[in-house]
Amino acid sequence: MKKILSLIFIIFSVFVNAQIFTPVSWTFSHEMLSDNEFELSFTANIDEGWYIYSQSLADDGPVPTEFTFQKPNNYKLLGEVIEEKAKEEYDPNFDMMLKFFKDKTTFKQRVLVEDISKIATIKGDIYYMTCDDKQCLPPEIVEFSFDLSKDKYFKSNDDILIKSNNSDSTASNFWILFFVAFLSGFAALLTPCVFPMIPMTVSFFTKKSKTKSEGILNAVIYGVSIMIIYVALGVGVSSIFGADALNNMATNVYFNIGFFLLLIIFGASFLGAFELQLPSSWTNKSVAAESKGGLIGIFFMAFTLALVSFSCTGPIVGTLLVEAATGGYMGPIIGMLGFSLAIALPFGLFAAFPGWLNSLPQSGGWLNSVKVTLGFLELALAFKFLSNADLVMQTHLLERELFIAIWIVIFALLTMYLLGFLKFAHDSDLKYISVSRLSVAILTGTLTIYMIPGLWGAPLKIINAFPPPMHYSESPQGIGGVNSTHHQNSENHQHLGPQNIMVFHDYEAGVEYAKKVNKPIMLDFTGWACVNCRKMEEQVWSDDEVKKILTDDLVLISLYVDERTKLPVNQQYETTLAGKSKNVKTIGDKWMVLQANKYGTNSQPYYVFLDHSEKLLIEPANYQDYGTVSLFKDWLNRGMLEFKK
Repeated sequence: MKKILSLIFIIFSVFVNAQIFTPVSWTFSHEMLSDNEFELSFTANIDEGWYIYSQSLADDGPVPTEFTFQKPNNYKLLGEVIEEKAKEEYDPNFDMMLKFFKDKTTFKQRVLVEDISKIATIKGDIYYMTCDDKQCLPPEIVEFSFDLSKDKYFKSNDDILIKSNNSDSTASNFWILFFVAFLSGFAALLTPCVFPMIPMTVSFFTKKSKTKSEGILNAVIYGVSIMIIYVALGVGVSSIFGADALNNMATNVYFNIGFFLLLIIFGASFLGAFELQLPSSWTNKSVAAESKGGLIGIFFMAFTLALVSFSCTGPIVGTLLVEAATGGYMGPIIGMLGFSLAIALPFGLFAAFPGWLNSLPQSGGWLNSVKVTLGFLELALAFKFLSNADLVMQTHLLERELFIAIWIVIFALLTMYLLGFLKFAHDSDLKYISVSRLSVAILTGTLTIYMIPGLWGAPLKIINAFPPPMHYSESPQGIGGVNSTHHQNSENHQHLGPQNIMVFHDYEAGVEYAKKVNKPIMLDFTGWACVNCRKMEEQVWSDDEVKKILTDDLVLISLYVDERTKLPVNQQYETTLAGKSKNVKTIGDKWMVLQANKYGTNSQPYYVFLDHSEKLLIEPANYQDYGTVSLFKDWLNRGMLEFKK
């Protein structure tokens, strides 16, 4: 009888207030715990002043929160739905003590998928009631659906489990790539090969067109043609090499050495040593095709621009494709889209507003200055790729101090050039220094001075993604440090790692040591050539509190997935990765397979918090979601609390 009265009270309260309330919103997520075990999360976000009830309530009270799962198909529930600790207070609406949740709460349910190769979709609904201190709302039903196939898990015999990267993070990376490519295109626009073409081409379209609208349309078609040409180049690079090959470029020794040599050539070309030119027959054929007129003629005008400007745009395009290649199949395509948009946009805008042409600066020596500046930047970037190769091979030929010294020289020479103390063959006489040129010189000069303390062990956080890590140096602890050898081994097989933290590179030895000292384990899946790994180590691990936890409270095991040291022949084997055969021949291959097989991802950095039985204590962490001091510190603290339970 009391339930009926309660329901009448709820309905009455809603109609009296004559207002629609939606105080609770639900979000759903899931996490892979092992090869075929998942944890489903149901999170209720509750508006201030409102609350929902626990699953366990006394009879004759309000409606408890209930979870109903459809008949299992290819899965089974492991236990009951687990809820967080609820508050227990007197509820004036029902005149009794009740358990409830405020603000935010998460319910969790573990499931076992019987056959991971088959699609497992878990559906059901949540039945719950929402109240505040004055009124209650009618019970609601919220449906949920978990499609475990969306994470692209697969397993067959010894197949490797691969989980797709976070889509939001991937989208964010593509936006960054697009922005960098757009700036690169703008830089190419300011070179002697392209900039003078803007007024010439726009004037051609405006004079040859019968109406202003026709001129604008032709200019737009011209710009779109430029974009099609460069995007087609990106598609070609992706199609030829493939997504897997592009992703492997970042850690492949031969690719990195090849990129180093290529950028050295590009840089020398920009500095005036020689000009990169395509065969003249290509240009002649393209010019001849312009006479056909119409859309085809305009397209070949754009193609001619791409050919004749190759000496200026080629090095930039090449560098951009190298950088974009690590973004997988879509990387070069998005890179070329951003680059070509920056080149094409001025032609359409100036055709629409021809009066703007009067505001353009006159062509002159400043264009060559832009070209030379880009040449210095190409040289600086080249040594980043040489450093990647050196790190992977562990030859210690280009350690941190030498790398920084080279960069200091490059940017010091660039500063001298901008201030007029250094001159190349194609430069015109510099009568005075413009404000813009002085501004750039101040930036490069400041960077030069900033890098000098790095020779003596300063962290250099602004550029930490480029030089080798601190522990890869002649003096890992700085000049005057206690140790200055490459290999800092203790009797427990530890090594001196980032931020002078002692780490294990041997998985088994690290686990054994953790049991001995009764500390949790943090696996650090990293790479010698991993830029984001260096950012985490230099920007996040350097925090005093984070560093203390990593040093004193846990055992850190750093596993380099691009380590090229060969495994003994009897430890080498063949497996499958993403449906393709994979030969495990190196230590890096071994750790990569371990990461993919056990944790469902192959991206780095990737951090895993384990207990002594090698079970997950909390969710793994990556750079995209935990790349700040506060987030990573919170993650570490949660891991420590779980270990102590």
